[in-house]
Amino acid sequence: MPEAKTYTEEALIAALKMHDNDAFQYLYNNYKAALFTVVHQIIADKEIAQDVLQEAFITAWKNIEKYDPTKGRLFTWLFNVTRNSAINTTRSKAYKTAQKNDSFDNYVSYVDEKESQSVNINQIGLRKQVHMLREDYKNVLELSYFNGFTHDEIAKILNIPVGTVKTRLRNALIELRKQFL
Repeated sequence: MPEAKTYTEEALIAALKMHDNDAFQYLYNNYKAALFTVVHQIIADKEIAQDVLQEAFITAWKNIEKYDPTKGRLFTWLFNVTRNSAINTTRSKAYKTAQKNDSFDNYVSYVDEKESQSVNINQIGLRKQVHMLREDYKNVLELSYFNGFTHDEIAKILNIPVGTVKTRLRNALIELRKQFL
């Protein structure tokens, strides 16, 4: 197995400006992790961040002639090229549209995680607090939140107008909020 070639920064820059493939491979292998972190801080989606990183390296490869060592180190220049690529991506119409039209599949594991972390309302004392409310507030809260009835169903069960059910629920929640503050 051949020994991996190493470069000083000056030699690397000179080789890159001659479009040496080994130099580019060295650049990619030694800078990709740090630059990926830069992109991933701007773009949360890992796949998109990897694509942006690839594009940034291509941009750097094509524009290496523009690098001026008197203005800063190679890594600083690459950092700026990469960061600008990530920012430009987030500003693009395609990226914004993709963010709005996110696939439902992305949320399946999120929903599963949420269900596994459900809280038993009896453990936080909510039911106990509800039973301390006035009888009419307690009844509508029990039927609505603990038994899952709709406003219409509650109105029929309690033989009161739907508007009264809504008002009692709202007032009951206000009273509960006061108890928890």
